[in-house]
Amino acid sequence: MCNLCTFLKSLWITKIRDMFCFSGTQYKHKRLDVKIEKKIAEMKRHSFKEISFKSIDSIVIRFPQFKKGLKTLMGMFEQYDVDGNGFIDQNELKICLEQLQLHLPEKEIEDIFHYCDIDESEGIQFNEFIVLLCVIYLLEQPPSTDNSSKKELAQVGAIFNMIVEAFLLLDKNGDGKLDKKDLIRTMNESNPWERSPAHITELRFQEMDWDKNGQVNFKEFLFGFIKWIGIDADEEMHQVENDDDDTQNPA
Repeated sequence: MCNLCTFLKSLWITKIRDMFCFSGTQYKHKRLDVKIEKKIAEMKRHSFKEISFKSIDSIVIRFPQFKKGLKTLMGMFEQYDVDGNGFIDQNELKICLEQLQLHLPEKEIEDIFHYCDIDESEGIQFNEFIVLLCVIYLLEQPPSTDNSSKKELAQVGAIFNMIVEAFLLLDKNGDGKLDKKDLIRTMNESNPWERSPAHITELRFQEMDWDKNGQVNFKEFLFGFIKWIGIDADEEMHQVENDDDDTQNPA
């Protein structure tokens, strides 16, 4: 009986500890979500009073430009993936951010790392690396978008700014979150005579709304957007080619 009581007590303590850890992680992620929402609202007031994109079509037609710009980050990713395992760990990320002159507190680096490590693998893949840099760029830049002190990151800053503009086109009320009405309205604005089929709009929204809470935050939008322009597919092909090379040229 005593052994059973000890086991149940241990099980209860473990459950409570895990619950608090999960709650703590949720709180950190929510805190970053709120910071990003505020930053987007700030940028809309100061930097993007007039959005260059007028419709979904004007975004889609520039997908090749988005893709080309974001693919330039592959060289940076491979440079800081020191062990070449296809992931950037926290130590590699710290070196990367130092080189980019982004002197963030260690705790903030850890929080952003886990915020973007969506599969909880303790390693940042290329698509997660893009999201991570975009989030840092968004949070660290001043409203004037003057990033001359961060030259390497500033090279892709124009693409990141375009992604923010694309998000703002969808975010009709400027609260830093998207809902289904925002998406439906924007997708149907291009040509009111040729409305997007409801199931297509629903699919696009579901691709972004990972936590199924009926809203899409900027991080969810980023992952969805990267997939739309074809970065995920290219990265999978790149990984397959690397695996083939390793098989053909064993150490």
